[in-house]
Amino acid sequence: MGKSRKNRVRPNRADPIAKPVKPPSDPELAALRESRILPVVKDLQSPDIKSRTAAAGAIANIVQDTKCRKLLLREQIVPIVLTETLTDNSIDSRAAGWEILKVLVQEEESDFCVHLYRLDILTAIEHAAKALNETLASTEPPFAKLTKGQQRIVWDMSHSLLVLLSSLALARDEILEAIVANQNVVRFLFRIVATEAVPQAAFEETLSCLMTLSEDNLPLGQAITDDQETRCYDKLLELVAAGGPRSVFVCGVLHNVFASLQWLDHSPGKDGACDAMLVPTLSKALELPPPSNKANGQADSWAQMMQVALEIVASIGTDLQTALEKGNRPQPGSASKDEEWNGFEEAEKDDDAMDVDEGSDDDKDEEDDEEEEEEEEGDDEEGDSDDAEFDEADLEKVTGMDSEDDNEDDLDDLPTLREFINKAIPQLIRLTNIVVDDDNSMAIQGHAISALNNITWTISCIDFSDGENANIWKAWAPAGKRIWQRTISPILEADSADLQLATQVTSLAWAVARSLNGTTPLSKNEHRKFMSLYQVSKAQQQTTITSDADDKNKEQQIQEDPFQGLGVKCIGVLGALARDPAPIDINREVGVFLMTLLGSAGESGVPPADIIQALNEVFDIYGDEEYTCDAEVFWKDGFFSHLEELQPKLKAVAKGINKRAFEELRIKADEALINLGRFVQYKKKHAPKVKEATQ
Repeated sequence: MGKSRKNRVRPNRADPIAKPVKPPSDPELAALRESRILPVVKDLQSPDIKSRTAAAGAIANIVQDTKCRKLLLREQIVPIVLTETLTDNSIDSRAAGWEILKVLVQEEESDFCVHLYRLDILTAIEHAAKALNETLASTEPPFAKLTKGQQRIVWDMSHSLLVLLSSLALARDEILEAIVANQNVVRFLFRIVATEAVPQAAFEETLSCLMTLSEDNLPLGQAITDDQETRCYDKLLELVAAGGPRSVFVCGVLHNVFASLQWLDHSPGKDGACDAMLVPTLSKALELPPPSNKANGQADSWAQMMQVALEIVASIGTDLQTALEKGNRPQPGSASKDEEWNGFEEAEKDDDAMDVDEGSDDDKDEEDDEEEEEEEEGDDEEGDSDDAEFDEADLEKVTGMDSEDDNEDDLDDLPTLREFINKAIPQLIRLTNIVVDDDNSMAIQGHAISALNNITWTISCIDFSDGENANIWKAWAPAGKRIWQRTISPILEADSADLQLATQVTSLAWAVARSLNGTTPLSKNEHRKFMSLYQVSKAQQQTTITSDADDKNKEQQIQEDPFQGLGVKCIGVLGALARDPAPIDINREVGVFLMTLLGSAGESGVPPADIIQALNEVFDIYGDEEYTCDAEVFWKDGFFSHLEELQPKLKAVAKGINKRAFEELRIKADEALINLGRFVQYKKKHAPKVKEATQ
């Protein structure tokens, strides 16, 4: 029989995979590593629980320092915390471990959150969240009976978890989905909402986390409304009714829930739940004055609350368009708020006609161009007459006119819009006029303008022509005029050099002018301020282009989103201000401005988007021969001949746009080219009648 082997004690072998950490080459960092970093990292792995707890607390304090943080990361602090500190027997050590990770995600880039997710931090969060949930829900002993020190640790750990969850959710959609799918984590969030006497920081972080998770998230929206264990949804409604700063963050969560569940004005949810019930609470919060004592961060907390409230109002203002569409309100015009017109649908469908147009020689005479137009008309899906002439129905497609019927119901059927007009807009106007003396007030003013902008663009998409939606017009027109007189005019009058503010106000002015249909309450020569702003934007853009001599970067004149620039917005405002029944002198001045701009098509420093927008404005202003300006300005001032001369220039502009780099811009340029030909043909057909009327 063989001899049994004796157990031999061998010394622990070094990890063959682990690489020794090289000290930094910088003498200062090397000294810092030796004096502060290595000792605490060593103590963090000490067998003595007191040493580990003290080291974890020390690291939680020094990790906020940039140099210390980078050195700690070099020493593999994250794996140590995940595998050792978070599983420590000492709750103080575990709390410090979560604090370390919280600071790291706050200070590092979003890639660090992805790194943590790949290290399976969500499992550790789930374990901690489950334990904290049980502690908060416990009746033996009740949480309220715990010592203040024990409660503080629970809330400190909870706050760290909440910050981690928010940061992880923002890093990637797949992480957000994994968080929402984790029932223990979701119950933990619901439990904090339902718990009484939650510290303000933890409560706000909980709601901020829920706002992040609930945006466009149907599963979480359903989970919130269906929760019976903590009755989270009922608690949220109670907090909204109570008002105050906390109610603002609650409104953000509920707005996301209502949007995901499609609880709109015409399809409300439980007990009539929709955004209309949130607007009064948010409006009341916007009335809260800043704290008289700016110490202890009170001013910053107030400013944060105001900005969150304004962001939620802006979001509701954007989503209001969905409610209007669900209610079968006519929505003419654009797919996005800064687009005046989408062009012919046929221009997108009729590829053959497009190819013919692009392939034609620039020398072709007017007769050949008319033959091409006849071919395009013959291909239209709706079918035109044999002579394929450009008639009034085609013109309506250019101008965006729409004759859909609308139910003349009361504004009570649109409670969110009613609450906006009656309660939110007065507060927003007031906040756009606050004294800007620091970063907080500047941010509040900017958010207030953005909120007004979103609401007004939604209104501007409603068709008010021929008495359509008269009930909405009656309620909106006074509010729109107040926005112009009390927000837009004062900022224009101040003549600020802040181009960001100018861009914001110009976008708002465009929306207001569109919505008021030629009845904008302009001050004397106020329209000229937008002409001046356009020249400023053009000069600034030219400076940007010429400052870079590299030919490859000359396309900088075409922005990533070319129709969001200040120049396009100035053109849009002017076009809206010149529409019938605007005064003839303003119409003429704007018309000359637009024709001059169109005449510069193809010149260096003139963005194609500006030309396209100017042409679309001309279509809208002079598209109806019934308007006084058609005879008095368009024909008397010879605009027709300018448009005829524009066709070859516009064709060259369209062909000069790189299809791959600027696909949307090229599509719109091609649409504008086709529409210009049709518009010219229509005007030519109606010229004799118009001329006779003016004699």
